[in-house]
Amino acid sequence: MAVLEKIRSKTVFLIAIIGLALFAFIISDFIGKGRFSNHTPNEIGSVNGEEVPIDAFRQQVENATRQANGQVSSIEAAKYVWEQNVQQILLNQQIEKLGLSVEKDQILAILAKTPLAQNPQFVNEYGVFDANKFTNYLATLKNTNPQAYAQWKMQEEAIIEDAKQRMYFSLIRAGLGVTNTEAEMEYHQEKDLADISYVALQYSSIDDKSVKVTDSEIQDYIKKHEKQFKQEAYRNIQYIVVSEKPSQTDIETEKESLLKLLQPEVVFNSKTNKNDTIAGFAKTKNIKDFVDRHSDVPYDSTFVNKDNLRSSYADTLFNLPVGKVFGPYQEDGSLKLSRMIAKQPGGAVKASHILIAYAGSQAATPNTTRTKEEAKAKAEELLAQAKVAGADFAQLARENSEEPGAVYSAGDLGFFSKGAMVKPFEEFAFNNAVGTIGLVETDFGFHVVKVTDKAEAVNIATISRKVDPSEATINSLFSKVTNFEMKAAQNPKEFANVAKKSELSVLRADNLHKNDDQIIGLGSNRSIVQWLFQKDTKIGDIKKFTSGGNYIVAQLVKQGEEGISSVQDAAPMVKPILIREKKAVILKEKAKGNSLEAIASANKTEVKSAANLIMKNPTIIGEGREPKVVGAAFGLKQGQLSKPIDGENAVYVIQLTSATVAPALDNYKTYAETVEKLRTDRAAQGILKSLESTATIKENLSAFY
Repeated sequence: MAVLEKIRSKTVFLIAIIGLALFAFIISDFIGKGRFSNHTPNEIGSVNGEEVPIDAFRQQVENATRQANGQVSSIEAAKYVWEQNVQQILLNQQIEKLGLSVEKDQILAILAKTPLAQNPQFVNEYGVFDANKFTNYLATLKNTNPQAYAQWKMQEEAIIEDAKQRMYFSLIRAGLGVTNTEAEMEYHQEKDLADISYVALQYSSIDDKSVKVTDSEIQDYIKKHEKQFKQEAYRNIQYIVVSEKPSQTDIETEKESLLKLLQPEVVFNSKTNKNDTIAGFAKTKNIKDFVDRHSDVPYDSTFVNKDNLRSSYADTLFNLPVGKVFGPYQEDGSLKLSRMIAKQPGGAVKASHILIAYAGSQAATPNTTRTKEEAKAKAEELLAQAKVAGADFAQLARENSEEPGAVYSAGDLGFFSKGAMVKPFEEFAFNNAVGTIGLVETDFGFHVVKVTDKAEAVNIATISRKVDPSEATINSLFSKVTNFEMKAAQNPKEFANVAKKSELSVLRADNLHKNDDQIIGLGSNRSIVQWLFQKDTKIGDIKKFTSGGNYIVAQLVKQGEEGISSVQDAAPMVKPILIREKKAVILKEKAKGNSLEAIASANKTEVKSAANLIMKNPTIIGEGREPKVVGAAFGLKQGQLSKPIDGENAVYVIQLTSATVAPALDNYKTYAETVEKLRTDRAAQGILKSLESTATIKENLSAFY
């Protein structure tokens, strides 16, 4: 029954990175829930005709959202899960085409490497996983508990899927080998050098306005590069936002309420049948009860130094005399009233430390093997080094402390008050003079501690109240938004003018896609995106939304459908390319000549030089990245003049002045490994992209999320 409980509760499917960082199923323990529930006719989409059932998909989205602790929206989780499903299906389809299979002995070999292999029920007298015992257990389980056996079969399918995918990626890796010639080429691209003289005729020397580009030329460019201009359906909007913020009247009303707390309050005492006078905030002796009763934030009795007084009014607050009150003042969306309760000279200490942990201490990591005695000995050694005149305590901490982040903080803990540190550490810091260095033992390990400064600390009581908009303010804001919406709807073309007259700013959000959730300036607003892609939403339509305490009135101003970009949409990208091409034609004519000097003279420029050019990083200092130019340099003979080259930033004519070929190596193994890793990385990124680009994929996320 113990194993049966594991079947029911312990093991879960995990989505993991398989092989070359691609998604696949793996198991983390033994038996558990499967990824897919029963197939239903409803589908979220399909991949090459294979449907993705909606019920199972929804469960996966819920799991993904839960694992993200609610930090992602449903549509973001759905997009993530959809992509995993697409990748999974495409991989499985390829595996099926190749006819890859996994046999029983392979499954058992995989299980032998899981925690299951440590289960006493399935090990022999030598403590080794016994496949026969496990097989017999499954045979018994099939007869005694068909439901648990069915769950195991689902896990078995996952193991088989995982193994097939590993085989698939192994086949791919086998085809990514690097020849010695390729490795040698990589070496020379990195080590060979070229020096050149050159003339550069900058594209910027010709005014863009003087170069004409027609719509037909843009259209021709799009046709030649259609893959680059495939687009999703998109929508552009303009909108106004009105936030439910408190008015100045609301703020003044709350200020008056806070000021009343400074005055004594007369209340009826039912026990004595008389009126009692209760001291106000300025005079009350029962600070904690008073603050807790009147503040959104409870009383904090901690003493803090000025550095830790987190307020834009820190100087004013820290310098308040004891008993004096400051405020009301506005900060972080709240109104505050603060009173100096007490001051404590030396109440804050600044210290640095070097922490040495040992096995069993609270600061130990799984890799910590040092004994307590060894830790103490090392700490005493560091203590001796720290006490040497002129010793750099910060550097000792960077090199030796086992506190996370010590390499950056150099062991500096900053200022802290009593109660912030464990008792032994606190006592040493507060009971010793500045400059004292000593050894302290705590549950975290051994600390070499240096007291670096002491400062006055203060305790300030603060009544803090968040200022919310009043009902009158909310009604006024709602009326303002509603009036704007009505006027804009009457004349949609005047949206911006109506907003201006209403003293509202118009904002834009472009290129919104049907599965988007985030809108620039608005954050998560899925409802707006869904409205934009409804069939009956047309250009010019206006609608009001509420989101996160904001009223939003949005208008659809432009839309584009899935397909190839229009001339209008592609122009911002294509026009600069065509302008540069036309400039290159003009400048190439100007770059004709028998020598660099003649070309430079004709164009009123100068001959420049560039040294130590390499193929691997084709950059010319002063010009920028120029792969065509650097590549051409390595194809010239010494002294040879190139033809005009249309580079990234200019048209160049170059002359090779010298070339240095790196000496041959005995072997090029290091370079072969570099090329192979590069190919592997590219394959990991490119395999699924390639499969997706040729697949027939239909997705319908926006209908469900």
